[in-house]
Amino acid sequence: MENPPNETESKQIQLNGEKKPKGGIITMPFIIANEAFEKVASYGLLPNMIMYLIRDYRFGVAKGTNVLFMWSAATNFTPLLGAFLSDSYFGRFLTIAIASLSSFLGMVLLWLTAMLPQVKPSPCDPTAAGNHCGSATSSQLALLYSAFALISIGSGGIRPCSLAFGADQLDNKENPKNERVLESFFGWYYASSAVAVLIAFTGIVYIQEHLGWKIGFGVPAVLMLIAALLFVLAFPLYVRRNVSKSLFTGLAQVVVAAYLNRKLSLPNQQDSSITYYHMKDSDLKAPSHKLRFLNKACLISNREEEIGSDGFALKPWRLCTTDKVEELKALIKVIPIWSTGIMMSINTSQSSFQLLQATSMDRRLSRHGSSFQLPAGSFGMFTIIALAMWVVLYDRAVIPLASKIRGRPFRLSVKLRMGLGLFMSFLAMAISAMVESLRRKKALSQGYANNANAIVDISAMWLVPQYVLHGLAEALTAIGQTEFFYTEFPKSMSSIAASLFGLGMAVASLLASVILNAVNELTSRNGEDSWVSDNINMGHYNYYYWLLAIMSFINVIYYMICSWSYGPLVDQVRNGRVNGVREEEELLEIVGKGFEKEDLRDVKTN
Repeated sequence: MENPPNETESKQIQLNGEKKPKGGIITMPFIIANEAFEKVASYGLLPNMIMYLIRDYRFGVAKGTNVLFMWSAATNFTPLLGAFLSDSYFGRFLTIAIASLSSFLGMVLLWLTAMLPQVKPSPCDPTAAGNHCGSATSSQLALLYSAFALISIGSGGIRPCSLAFGADQLDNKENPKNERVLESFFGWYYASSAVAVLIAFTGIVYIQEHLGWKIGFGVPAVLMLIAALLFVLAFPLYVRRNVSKSLFTGLAQVVVAAYLNRKLSLPNQQDSSITYYHMKDSDLKAPSHKLRFLNKACLISNREEEIGSDGFALKPWRLCTTDKVEELKALIKVIPIWSTGIMMSINTSQSSFQLLQATSMDRRLSRHGSSFQLPAGSFGMFTIIALAMWVVLYDRAVIPLASKIRGRPFRLSVKLRMGLGLFMSFLAMAISAMVESLRRKKALSQGYANNANAIVDISAMWLVPQYVLHGLAEALTAIGQTEFFYTEFPKSMSSIAASLFGLGMAVASLLASVILNAVNELTSRNGEDSWVSDNINMGHYNYYYWLLAIMSFINVIYYMICSWSYGPLVDQVRNGRVNGVREEEELLEIVGKGFEKEDLRDVKTN
């Protein structure tokens, strides 16, 4: 990774000659620290939260997991709202500042639930004879859910704006090294984010497990306070952009205009200078023939009444440009492939069950002489490590070595990478089911059928392969989808490209909740133990995992159909091949045909 950009490469904006320049490298510690501390605080709360809900609020496994699914959905959906409010009304600085305050307040409320006995159910041992432990009251749950909501609102404001706000400080078109400065900033930004998540999965989780919830929730609150103060104190140093119309508004205008103009007839002959509304410098003089009903949004019916003397539409909710129409078409076109990533996100969201598995297993690093136990909530770090290692090895080792062996440039297409990632996700769930079958069999053979808190004589390291496969799946599909959106969308839609995967995770959390509720309801009929029973040894988590594995395999087939029907990528249409590089036929045959039509022709001709 390159060193951080220096002062001479950062943005310098001179104001009246006397004022100090704003922006530049001096602002980076405040912005990156704000994002990093927010990630440490918020990600550090999630791994062990299911145990807090079960032990302190006496939630069942299914109910507690559903609550976390809803929290995850809100956390992944609010960035869309945050991006809209930032672009259209508040600006990035104010959005991040308000969001930081919201996250801090939410973490303080969560810390209070651990500090004040009266805001949660009184301590009670449900396993003791004669004990009838009460559940949380409505007011106690309201405080808990308010904490979750405030933290989600904070994440929704910080995460979509922080990266763009940092780029605002360094982006200087007059600097000949501007592109390298931004590239270096993005690298350091994502590196700090990865380190923050690792610290959350190790340090914060370790504190919660060994020092208790009071300190375990208090540390994230303090970190969030520091993040907010650091960011706000640097207020005089920042470059602050003016707000503009959000891209979401423009896309909504296309839908409304197409509906309002639905009775207009499309012309048989395209006359770009008369029929369709476009900006003078636009390359799109007329819309494409796909999804033609949307073309009515840019259809001119009365030029004098609809277009002003300055060339702009007088009623933008009734007449849109051809560029806006094509932007919406591009978004609609990628929806099928976008939807294939939802199943992978459903699989990776099953961390609550994996935590319960790890808690019931021997977590010593070595079963011979080692007393150190890896915290159950820290196993997620294997996913992060696998993801990071694949990114580095693919870029620095796999591509150069394969290119050298083959004697020509080598790469895996973005479609093939996404497909491989979905297949890895299927393998992860299949292995999860097999490992759980082994763990449950051991638990029953050791007489722990009615003791869900017993430690089964089986190493928790058996869980590592599934975490690693989840990391590889994310490295291939998540990064691949983001790259796919960026390359397929016009440059004006970069913000949507960055938000789509997060939206997929939000939808996945909601669907995961639906699947869990259905499984719990259907398998607990007639007095039977639910597959997702509170007693992990009496339930059948392995059957639940097999269900997800089957759905994942069907999803791989669905992806192949979507990939084939999508056709060639934008770069392939433009260049004939992506950078003139052929795909790897052997890997294509392993996964299945249908990723690239051009690949099939290569297989036949070679």
